Parts: sequence; structure tokens; C-alpha cells
Amino acid sequence: MRAGILTLSDKGARGERKDLSGPALTDWLRPHGVETVAYEMIPDEAGLISAKLVEWADSGEMDLILTTGGTGVSPRDVTPEATMQVLDRVIPGLAELMRFRSLAKTPSAAISRAVAGIRGRTLIINLPGSPRGAVENLEAVWEAVPHAVAKIQGDPSECAR
Repeated sequence: MRAGILTLSDKGARGERKDLSGPALTDWLRPHGVETVAYEMIPDEAGLISAKLVEWADSGEMDLILTTGGTGVSPRDVTPEATMQVLDRVIPGLAELMRFRSLAKTPSAAISRAVAGIRGRTLIINLPGSPRGAVENLEAVWEAVPHAVAKIQGDPSECAR
């Protein structure tokens, strides 16, 4: 599987903050058989986010795109809206599962607005901006991710185990 990691951070894009979430996700993905083929950090601007998601998903180079950051409730948190603009189909269960599992660790998980869905043949998942939150949320849904990617890309096998 090939992944792209898109970090959303105004301060990071200006060089005022080092991104720890993108590298943490790359490190977590590697032993799970996923190669990170694209990484970028851009500001919390809906138009830029949507454009990058379209570029990456439509390139055919990535099976999975993970965003990190911009899923909360502050005025600059626009990742879910930018993502929804480009999805062909939403997969609400992934975001619901991330929130459910995160609530066991922090009450602030209730205000996560992360979304997940499909554009073309690519699965896109919004993750929190903190390294720990990003990895924990990815772990929460990982068991379903390889199967989802296979189905999105046309795997005709039965879903029942």
C-alpha cells in the first residue's frame, strides 16, 4: 500500500513549528507494510487542502491519504470541510470509530470533526494534529483500512471472513 501524508498547520507551513505528526505516522505505517510516497505541510486553508487532496488522489499514486491537523473546532480548523468538498463517498463508520476509541482517553475527542471517505480509488482519513492523537486514531481504524482499500480498488472477493 502507498500513502500520502498531508499535515495542516499555519505555523508549520511558515516554518515556526516542526511537524511531529507526519513523521510519527510514517514511522507507524512502515512496519504495517505501507510506503509513504508523498508528504507535505500546508497552511489551514480550505482551498489549498482540497486542491492537494484532489491532486494526490487523482494521481493514482496513493491508495491512502492521511491528513493530520485541522479537525477541531477553532476558526482555522477547516480540514473536514475541505475534505468533504472532494469526496465521492463518505465512510462515516471510520470517523465514528476514531471518536469512540478516543473518548476512552480524552473527553476532547467529542469535539473532533474528522471525516473519512473515498475519492476515486483512494481512501482519505482525517486525523488529529498531535502525534499521539494521529497515531492512536489511525490504530483505532487500522484493522478495517487494508480491506477498505482493497474494496475501493475493486477487489471482488467476499467480505465475510
